[in-house]
Order: sequence, then structure tokens, then C-alpha cells
Amino acid sequence: MSHPAASDWPLIARLQEWESRLAGNLAGRGRFGVALYEFFRFGVKQAWACLFGGLMCALLLGTHWWYPKDALLARYDFLTLSALGIQALLLALRMETWSEARVILMFHVVGTGMEIFKTAAGSWIYPEANVLRIGGVPLFTGFMYAAVGSYLARVWRLFDFRFRAHPPLAATVALSVLIYVNFFAHHFIMDIRWVLFALTAVLFARTWVYFRIWRVYRRMPLLLGFVLVALFIWFAENIGTFANAWRYPNQAQGWEMVSITKLGSWFLLMIISYVMVSVVNRPQQITVADLPRTAGKGLVSSPSPIS
Repeated sequence: MSHPAASDWPLIARLQEWESRLAGNLAGRGRFGVALYEFFRFGVKQAWACLFGGLMCALLLGTHWWYPKDALLARYDFLTLSALGIQALLLALRMETWSEARVILMFHVVGTGMEIFKTAAGSWIYPEANVLRIGGVPLFTGFMYAAVGSYLARVWRLFDFRFRAHPPLAATVALSVLIYVNFFAHHFIMDIRWVLFALTAVLFARTWVYFRIWRVYRRMPLLLGFVLVALFIWFAENIGTFANAWRYPNQAQGWEMVSITKLGSWFLLMIISYVMVSVVNRPQQITVADLPRTAGKGLVSSPSPIS
């Protein structure tokens, strides 16, 4: 796999020997051992991919519970500076690549633009005062969108994505533009999200994503992957609103769970996010050379648990 984490981050390289012993011990126990090791490896890779988003969620909760209310630096400004610090630290420690940082910057710009419009339209509010903001939008919010981009860019690399029957890039870009425009336009004209759901289903109905946890490629329908990621973003949104980072109108009198209908919005945002990452990474077709791995033959070991 290209750009393994072990070569990007020396700390991971030190764990290679331990990981190799663990893999050998579990693989020697037969199918159950292999399944157990892949489950462990999958979790480590996912945790690695979620690093930026996980740290942001931890900051939201930590500052909600313990940040001094009379602090000279507003909580939202502290979150913005902390997000910048995390970003710089990840790059300095080579826990994030510059290509991933560029993707995050794109998400920051796209997300902040939508936030400015949505808060002006009253879709949600940021109830606390601060200095580092554009209109009614604290600057840390762009990093919440960037966390989605960070996850997708990292998971693409860590699981060495390959695809079957992937739609043309021009079609997916056109779809993502329509989705982004609808996020604004539905305030003035008819909401066409159901048309967008249908177009997404038609474009990706036959698409399979192949991902490598350890030695072999597994596969799943890409549409299912979109739904699962959107679901976890919805969970994170509940953390954000619970931490009073932002509030929807129905939460003005106190916190309640974000409506499950928001899952549709996050699904559509997932499409935009995915397309932006795919423009950078360009989906690779699964090849005949990869197929022996899917059949369990010609197995080739990967160098580290999160490579």
C-alpha cells in the first residue's frame, strides 16, 4: 500500500514487531483468530482515521463541562485556536500528510460558506459570544466540516480503497454541485432533496468499494458506506449540540436529540465530501491482480496495523 503509516510516523514503526507477533499468534488459531485480528486491525485503522474528529468532539465536551465561564478568552475562540494547534501538531508529528491537510482546507472553506448562510437563515445558532467569527459563525465550525474531510481522506489511504462500477467523475461532481446549491436554494424554492437521493441511488447503485483490512480485500456497497458514515456524523452532531457548541431552534429551551431526519442532510453532505476527496485521490478500479487477495490466494502481508 502506498504511503504506509509506519513510514509516516516513527512511533507506529516501533510497534511493527509487536503487531507482527500478534498477527502471527492469532492467525495460527485458524479462522476465528484471523477474524479476531482483523476486527482489532479494523478498529485501530478507524480510530486512526477519526483522530481529528475525535479530538474535536473531546474538545467540545471538555470545554462544555470545565471551561471557565469568566475566562478572558471566549470558549469558541479557545476551540478555534485549539483546532489550529491540533492541525499544526498532526502535521509536525507526521500523523497527517500535507495532501490530507489540503483536503481539510477545502472542507473548511466549503463548510464555512454554508454556515454563514444557514445561521443567517435561522437554521441553527451559536449561542455564545466570541471574537474569532464571520457574521454569526465562530471560526471553529469550519473545522467540524474539515473533520469529515480528514476522516474520508485518511480512511481512503488506510484501507487502500478500490472500486467496481464507479460512476464517472463528471457525473459525481455535477451531483455534488446540485446538492450544495440545494442546501441554499431550498430556502427560496422547492426542496429537491428527494430527487437528489434518487440521483445518488441511480449513480451509485452498482458501485462496490473494496477495502483491505489486512491481507485480503473485503467489499461492501458504496451506498451502504455513505449511510454508515452519515449515521456516525449524526451521532457526533448530537455530541456537539449537547455540548452547546450550536443549537437548533427546537433545542432553545434545553437539549434534546437531533432529529433523525437530519440524517438525510448528512447523507447528502457525505456525497459532497466523498466527491471532493475523490477529485484528489481519483478512484482506482479493482484489477485482476487484486482479485487473488479477495479469494484468499497469493496473500501479501501489510507492514503495520494502520498502514
